[in-house]
Amino acid sequence: MFTKILIANRGEIAARVIRTCKRMGIQTVAIYSEADADSPHVKMADESYLAGGNQVQESYLNMDRIFEMIHESGAEAVHPGYGLMSENPDFAKRCQEEGIVFIGPSPDVIARMGSKIEARKTMKEAGVPVVPGIQYPLEDGDEAARVASEIGYPVMLKASSGGGGIGMQLAHNEEEVKKAFEGNQKRAQTFFGDGAMYVEKSIPNPRHIEIQVLADQAGETVYLWERECSIQRRHQKVVEEAPSPFLDEATRERMGKAAVKAAKSIGYGNAGTIEFLVDEDKNFYFLEMNTRLQVEHPVTEEITGIDLVEEQIRIANGEALRLEQSGIKREGHAIEVRIYAEDPKTFFPSPGQITQLDYPEGEHIRHELAVHSESKVTPFYDPMIAKLIVTGKDRDEGIERLGDVLEKYIVEGIKTNIPMLRQVIQHPAFREGKTTTDFVPKYLQGEHAKS
Repeated sequence: MFTKILIANRGEIAARVIRTCKRMGIQTVAIYSEADADSPHVKMADESYLAGGNQVQESYLNMDRIFEMIHESGAEAVHPGYGLMSENPDFAKRCQEEGIVFIGPSPDVIARMGSKIEARKTMKEAGVPVVPGIQYPLEDGDEAARVASEIGYPVMLKASSGGGGIGMQLAHNEEEVKKAFEGNQKRAQTFFGDGAMYVEKSIPNPRHIEIQVLADQAGETVYLWERECSIQRRHQKVVEEAPSPFLDEATRERMGKAAVKAAKSIGYGNAGTIEFLVDEDKNFYFLEMNTRLQVEHPVTEEITGIDLVEEQIRIANGEALRLEQSGIKREGHAIEVRIYAEDPKTFFPSPGQITQLDYPEGEHIRHELAVHSESKVTPFYDPMIAKLIVTGKDRDEGIERLGDVLEKYIVEGIKTNIPMLRQVIQHPAFREGKTTTDFVPKYLQGEHAKS
């Protein structure tokens, strides 16, 4: 087993990985920017190194500096967390070249799944259902309009290398798709260095449901049930739960088997997630694969009792998968909400000084925190400051407990989305399990417009 792991990330996910490493008796190395010098993950690690300035390019994306810290610390492996370097095939390849274990899949697999166009093509060839659309990059807005008319409006225009909703837009007609192509291509080039765009059919009233998979280096693969991630704002998830209130057991099993088939078709190894869109008739379509740990992984851990970070580390260490499909049970219900430093109505970031942070604790409550009661939330990084995970014997109990915790959750000095989260879980549509991806614009933003 590794004796020392460097966590090439920040905030709550760095702290999350450090906790598992400590339990496994593995020493940890934290890296931090100047802005994150007081971050909880820095204090939790056995060692910590200054990566650079406040901007991510100066610190968490500074590949040369990260490898300097790896070698200086003597770390044998790197856990990339999510975001930042986690899906960078060049980083994973350099780990290989410099004799460092990358806790994740191979560089080739990361690259293939990092291109949504290539991923769609690969999954279609493997027999995994994909949303009707194209498997090649569009030349210009005119071609986008031509393809869209053939597919049939409405369509979703997407960036091949996109993420977090960037470069993604719904279009209902030729004028909209041409305008969307021009603007989103520029955004994609700016954010991802890749302006390739494609178009696919828009699925009406879809659910966003994903399947967690684990695979060892020999190709043994299992699925750990699903996560419902349909409550989103700006195409970014804010509420996730497991199991989905929509799926029946037969569909759940079919999706799990399709996810395993998808992972095996690309020779996947380590933890990964196959994301699907599910229509009103429970037909499901491959959306993308995330070749890393997901932000919402705790809800899977809570219903299965499996530490996904530990499994990641063991697989990266060359161990055979310890799990068999028949032995992966689920118990109870788990709901995660992402707490952002943002205006709860406009969703614009709200950096500033936290003056008070109080939250209830208990057996059914799990906190993943990136801040403390005196933290300064800077404008340099993603505004998520915490995740709250609550469990119950069933969904109704989980919702009731989550509501109680959110009512007592206090963050002062900055705006947060906690009022919005309270609205979500109190809404009759949410309680009835009507959690489609248009939930926020349909039920909440309309109410905000009236207020």
